[in-house]
Amino acid sequence: MKKLYLDICTYCRPFDDQNFLRIRLETDAFYLITQHIKEGGYQAVISPVHFKEASAIPLLKKRLEIQTLLNQVDTKTTYDAKKAHQRADELHALKFGVADAAHVAYAEQMADIFITCDDKLLKKCKKKPLSVMAMNPIEFLVSENLQ
Repeated sequence: MKKLYLDICTYCRPFDDQNFLRIRLETDAFYLITQHIKEGGYQAVISPVHFKEASAIPLLKKRLEIQTLLNQVDTKTTYDAKKAHQRADELHALKFGVADAAHVAYAEQMADIFITCDDKLLKKCKKKPLSVMAMNPIEFLVSENLQ
């Protein structure tokens, strides 16, 4: 079973302005991905970075809903925090943002696919040699032929 690491911006996509077509499509893709996870077709994985970023969301309702989603994810996947921190430092030196570097570092250890709605992050991921495949939610649906 493929393991998916969705970053916080992907979990937050349903809270973005749905008047924009791309945002609406990525939101629909997010819901479809989570449906397939619930049905057992994929496994979602999360890291400590998810909880740290979620706790910093200023809007209470949004923060609580994201935290609820994260708490529903099976956290049995193991990782080496020290190794993740070292890799995050390497990625940060390659011009990844601090949180982005941490997400990617954990995703490399825990997942087969890293999913993000952040175009700048995705572009960096595709230019650097990573041990995890990176794509946006729509690309993932197309690549997996999900409906």
